[in-house]
Amino acid sequence: MGEAGGAVQYRLIRDVVQERPTSRTWPVVPYGSRLGWYLLATQEADGTWPGGMLAVPRGREVAGVGTIPAYRRLLELGWDPEAPGLSATKRLLFRLLAEDDDPGYLAELRPAGDDEDLVLRGRLLLREAAAAALAQAGHEADPRLRGAARRLVARVEAFFRSPLALKPWVRLGNQHVLAPEVAAPSFHLLIMLGHMPQFRSEHSEFMERLFTYLTQPWPRQAAIQQVGAHLVEQPHLVLGDFLATRSALDSDMPSALAWLEAMARIGFLDRHEGWVKLLDRTLDDRDRRKVWTPPRSVVMPEQVPVWAWPVMPLSDASVGRVPSTGFSIDVTFRLALIARLAGRAIDLV
Repeated sequence: MGEAGGAVQYRLIRDVVQERPTSRTWPVVPYGSRLGWYLLATQEADGTWPGGMLAVPRGREVAGVGTIPAYRRLLELGWDPEAPGLSATKRLLFRLLAEDDDPGYLAELRPAGDDEDLVLRGRLLLREAAAAALAQAGHEADPRLRGAARRLVARVEAFFRSPLALKPWVRLGNQHVLAPEVAAPSFHLLIMLGHMPQFRSEHSEFMERLFTYLTQPWPRQAAIQQVGAHLVEQPHLVLGDFLATRSALDSDMPSALAWLEAMARIGFLDRHEGWVKLLDRTLDDRDRRKVWTPPRSVVMPEQVPVWAWPVMPLSDASVGRVPSTGFSIDVTFRLALIARLAGRAIDLV
């Protein structure tokens, strides 16, 4: 990993090797990231980014990214959550946790005419995404986050206990859509839970229901839900096992790694044989130096979903390279992190 950038090396030592070097320059290592400084330079004075709240660019671009994925990418780069730029965003994220229907915070999600149903849908989506970002920033003990987390979990738990959990689809015309009352967990909620270990221990019964839900087959229907008088795509909703096959992993490596990391943080990874096998097969794709080399079947998608976009690339070295080979260092680090989170022994090479 010697050719990795400072951010990847910092995360590797801090989170995988789990050491704290005594050098006085150690805390500034992640700030050598060109990507990080570009993101900071494009941030507005109020802590937002020009891309709105949840926008993610295509390909390897970062221009036009939204506030929440940009904030989470800086955290992934190892930046201090209390650094001036991130601190300004933190204040906004805490505001987004509020239970209200204020459309002024919806940015690109604001519907025409401030339709009430769509406003409530957008505020819920931003509330979950903000909770995930704040949990990742280490604010689990903050009562504002814990209160929001309790309300979000209570909403999903009521869905799990209802008949809708088994039959969430209704027929409208010639298509099946999710019923308006369906409150399936979101990818953002899973990321939030992954960074709140104490909260998880306090909600063990819910976590068991969540594991059962996440191991059911993903339905063939698209995630479209009836929201008031509208039919709205809901790609952030989790409808079952997101990573059931090798082809699902090969077609979107960033999302697959983000899923495996979330499952490892929550404690579900080693309980699911299919996910363990996919992790082992991906680890087998490493070369003699233990660096991941992409098989021909691996494709880096042009569009990565907002919940997975922050995880990679972290290395400046990947810029300008062929997409699959350029991510080798980033994938290698992420695999090591997932293995560490899953409790596996790490062989340092």
